[in-house]
Amino acid sequence: MSSSEPQRPSLGATPPPKERSLQDSLQYIKGVGPHIAEKLNKLNIRNVETFLRHYPKRWEDRTHFPSMAQVRPGEYVTLCGKVVAVSTRYTRQKLAITEALLDDGLGTVKLIWMNQPYMEKTFRALSSAQKEVVVYGQTKREGWSGSSYVLEMQNPEWEELGEDGDTLSANRIVPVYPSTEGLRQGRLRKMFYTTVQEYAPLVEEPLPPEILLRHKLVGVQHAIQQIHFPESQSQLAAARRRLVFEEFFVLQALLALRRRANSHDVSGISFSVNREELQQTLSNIVPFTLTNAQQRAISEIAANVTSGRAMNRLVQGDVGSGKTMVALAALLMAVQNGYQAAIMAPTEILAQQHAFLMSRLLEPIGIHVEVLLGSQTQKQKNRIRDRVITGLAQIVVGTHALIQEGVDFSKLGLVVIDEQHRFGVLQRQALALKGVRPHILVMTATPIPRTLTMTLYGDLDVSILDELPPGRKPIKTHWRSQEKREQVYKGAQTLIDEGRQIYVVCPLVEESEKLQAKSATQLAEHISLEVFPQYRVGLLHGQMRPDEKEEVMAQFKAHELDVLVSTTVIEVGIDVPNASVIIIEDAERFGLAQLHQLRGRVGRGEHASFCILVANPKNDDGVARMEVMTATQDGFRIAEEDLRLRGPGEFFGTRQSGIPEFTIADIFNDMDILAETRETAFQLVEADPKLIRPEHHPLRRALEKLRDNMGMMNVS
Repeated sequence: MSSSEPQRPSLGATPPPKERSLQDSLQYIKGVGPHIAEKLNKLNIRNVETFLRHYPKRWEDRTHFPSMAQVRPGEYVTLCGKVVAVSTRYTRQKLAITEALLDDGLGTVKLIWMNQPYMEKTFRALSSAQKEVVVYGQTKREGWSGSSYVLEMQNPEWEELGEDGDTLSANRIVPVYPSTEGLRQGRLRKMFYTTVQEYAPLVEEPLPPEILLRHKLVGVQHAIQQIHFPESQSQLAAARRRLVFEEFFVLQALLALRRRANSHDVSGISFSVNREELQQTLSNIVPFTLTNAQQRAISEIAANVTSGRAMNRLVQGDVGSGKTMVALAALLMAVQNGYQAAIMAPTEILAQQHAFLMSRLLEPIGIHVEVLLGSQTQKQKNRIRDRVITGLAQIVVGTHALIQEGVDFSKLGLVVIDEQHRFGVLQRQALALKGVRPHILVMTATPIPRTLTMTLYGDLDVSILDELPPGRKPIKTHWRSQEKREQVYKGAQTLIDEGRQIYVVCPLVEESEKLQAKSATQLAEHISLEVFPQYRVGLLHGQMRPDEKEEVMAQFKAHELDVLVSTTVIEVGIDVPNASVIIIEDAERFGLAQLHQLRGRVGRGEHASFCILVANPKNDDGVARMEVMTATQDGFRIAEEDLRLRGPGEFFGTRQSGIPEFTIADIFNDMDILAETRETAFQLVEADPKLIRPEHHPLRRALEKLRDNMGMMNVS
């Protein structure tokens, strides 16, 4: 930086007076006031502490801007130049298109705003005053001018460079913050600068000195100063790494403490398990050989339930990996020790299928299975409740009906939660509280990326089923455009003629089961009358009564139907070995995890199976989903890609209770740091389980704060 350039403000502020507190209201910060404080509340910023932790979303190196002549289409760039022309034109539909030409002396970029005609006045003023403007956005190729192309940037972020002599916005690495309407970046920077100077020295260091030293981390106060106003790229990188480490470390320490509380420190029911007898029983009732992965998971469960401590285990596996058989082994362990077991499923269809399968396998060896559903009559429910409280019902399968008042167990020893991500934490707890520290087994057929497993289920032991049972054939997946729909159905007809059955999945419409049911009904009529009039076509959707759904499923399984048109209610729970084709209409409307689950409905028998995705994606993400589905059947790889495309908050389709909101960490791109913190945090908790050492007291305070912010994450 030359001597003529403005000096950067020093961040070496003297410690603030003792009366200041991180809990201070923002309205008393210089430059804020009640009106701005109200705007900041919209960003979930409640006090000085949350303000300091409102980190920039990116940083712009304004010590050097790339030249416009160097920029290529598709790049996200920060450019600086002067406005040399501004105009607004209107389309026939009266849409205002405002254009401004930005010139840096070596090239130009056209800035475009839709339906923001007021931008013309703003940029005319900047042009007249010969002010330099900084813009950020993605460049696109507009067209050709002579031998070169013209670049444009639509709806760019922008600000006047060095507005009002603002030294925080020029000639330095400049923070750009997540903002809200009415808060310009220049003003935000001034507020942050004042707050960092006055309050950063008050931030307590939560990481023990030994961990800072071992992992070569800068202190928290320095990190907060440098994350907001970095003096160099290396200082920014060191600050970010430290703050990401802290965020992950505190979470992992909380999970380590919970895991210890659930498993190490609390006694549970102790089962006696004879592995050879269990193996023999399973061999007698299960008509196939278990995979090595299933046997490994069963051994892990046996080790848990015989340890004298309560089990909290997650079994996750790909579609068709056989988690139900693992659950069956756990049920046998409970019943053979004189305890009852409960299985809670998210839908009546899935609960009924579990009950049917368990009854078929276990009733012949004298184990009684009951099913409890919300749709049953009061008389039926009362009869089942009586059998549960007296202990005559050894295994009870049900939906949310299991956790209702009046359902009491005689001796509950095992709780199995299926498709666990569809239940809230309190629902899972409510079932566990029906017994005294019962063992808990949660299962999911949605493969979860390792990063999410470590953040969501770090307090659970995890068993992964990464093998398919023998006989499961790979499913050939094809993506076809809607223009080729007729060919798709002709191909399916050939297989129906050979004796196979097919699923047709109705497109997703709106978040309304009634509209979804109507759409499925219309599609079924179309297929029955115009596509396959010669075949038997059935319909299944969420608005049908449970007995109607049951009847349709039974008909399809008995091959009394050739084609089943359905909504996503078939995503879990239907096992029809003769169904070898699934056609998913408008597949681009579905998420990757859901497409993978739907595909898993076929490939369950001896016949070659196919999944046809009928889709005309309208954006790059839609194309990416189709390409991933046709490229792999590995559910864990698909889950990683789903996480990358949608982000952790939307990974399960809706934001789930218990998914932590990170302020700076990125579980996808910072996975190495996540793994590093997990190992370190678990070692620390093992060495000091109560965090009673003086150097661990600040960490304990940080954990209490995180626990309050997150609520309960564990299932016990």
